[in-house]
Amino acid sequence: MIGRISGILLEKTPPQLLVDCNGVGYEVDVPMSTYYNLPHTGEKVVLFTHQAIREDAHLLFGFGTASERALFRQLIKITGVGARTALAILSGMTVADLSQAVTLQESGRLVKIPGIGKKTAERLLLELKGKIGADIGVVGGAPRDDTQSDVLNALLALGYSDKEALLATKNLPAGSTVSDGIKFALKALSKA
Repeated sequence: MIGRISGILLEKTPPQLLVDCNGVGYEVDVPMSTYYNLPHTGEKVVLFTHQAIREDAHLLFGFGTASERALFRQLIKITGVGARTALAILSGMTVADLSQAVTLQESGRLVKIPGIGKKTAERLLLELKGKIGADIGVVGGAPRDDTQSDVLNALLALGYSDKEALLATKNLPAGSTVSDGIKFALKALSKA
């Protein structure tokens, strides 16, 4: 398997690239999230790759980060989600956004992606629950501080769902202690 390529970016035609690696040109399909962060043609590029071998084709998919590739691999394991659909999902959402949507079970965010219907979105949320979104210390792409993580874990230990705990810790006052944060979150949950 080809796991990573490094070479000179020769052509960029969305969603496909041509990368020269020591005289061999590799055609690589990439999600738009990776495409927008590429260097100019003629410059060096490094991509994490996933190779798919089918009866009629050998395909190479490239990603700017290892987390994008890992998510792509999770997506293509789901029944009814092929490589093109997985690329569309990664083009429409960041890894952190999809992780948050899975944690909060928000199918509405997935339905906005072209090619994803209501049934597919619900299947994605069901299949990905517990596989991604488990790192609920990252919400909206912003790392949460230790206090917020501790408060979140305390609420989960008390039996609140991921969604309830995330919503309750969303507006914690900055600089609060863990015990103050838990009190604040419990008050927020009692008002809901």
